[in-house]
Amino acid sequence: MIQQPCAKINLGLNITSKRPDGYHNLETVFYPINIRDEICIKPENEKSQSYQCTLSINGISIDGDLQQNLIVKAYNLIKKYHAEVTSINVTLTKNIPTQAGMGGGSSDCAYTIRMLNHMYNLNMSIQEMQSLAAKLGADCPFFINPIPSFATGIGDILTPVNMDLSPYKIAVVKPDIKISTKEAFTNITVQKPIKCCRDIVMQPIETWKDELVNDFEKNISSIYPEIIQIKNKLYDLGAIYASMTGSGSAVFGIFNKEIKDLDKVFNNCYVCLV
Repeated sequence: MIQQPCAKINLGLNITSKRPDGYHNLETVFYPINIRDEICIKPENEKSQSYQCTLSINGISIDGDLQQNLIVKAYNLIKKYHAEVTSINVTLTKNIPTQAGMGGGSSDCAYTIRMLNHMYNLNMSIQEMQSLAAKLGADCPFFINPIPSFATGIGDILTPVNMDLSPYKIAVVKPDIKISTKEAFTNITVQKPIKCCRDIVMQPIETWKDELVNDFEKNISSIYPEIIQIKNKLYDLGAIYASMTGSGSAVFGIFNKEIKDLDKVFNNCYVCLV
């Protein structure tokens, strides 16, 4: 079975409070975009005493132990509750940039859950799959049903948002910067926004520049000024709205016109136009 997990961008991201468990509550609008990995899952037919997920990766390299990859963790979690799942071989072709704030790993995780649910006729509902996905990452539940959504809690409480950016072009630019969670939360200001991002994205896009903010962006830009330089350049090129997504380091711009030669403008960065 083959599927193509999508990426996402954050339209606004506000850190609203700190939780007793050490996590932070937030408000954001997740919007899926057509940058996609590819996952191919093949079940093993041979019976075995110990079932396992064997993972191989093509495309963009991923650091770390493959057994700690969210795809393997998703398999292990499903296997815990569903004994009928057999050993599988998974080939991941990685196209979504890593450490970008675009949810690539979370999407791979969620799509693995979806694929196993279908392949083994597990009959899990979307809500059941989202509940399992939440055990593996805050934004994993979004990718079980990746439609524009207002997210609260740690990003796991989702409400659909009726919006469509398909008439526009979205440019994604990611510099060669890796941002840790610790860096992202350094000196972060926890506060309720004056206006909720869900309400702002219902307004004309031309109004977003003055109101729609990502609370991580100011902090990250002070450490990595390339972020704000990319954002400003996107505005120079005619973007209606531009912002860092998630905790970075990818920056996106929304355009109402065709944009050419982005790879030449940002020649040391990952660039994609969708």
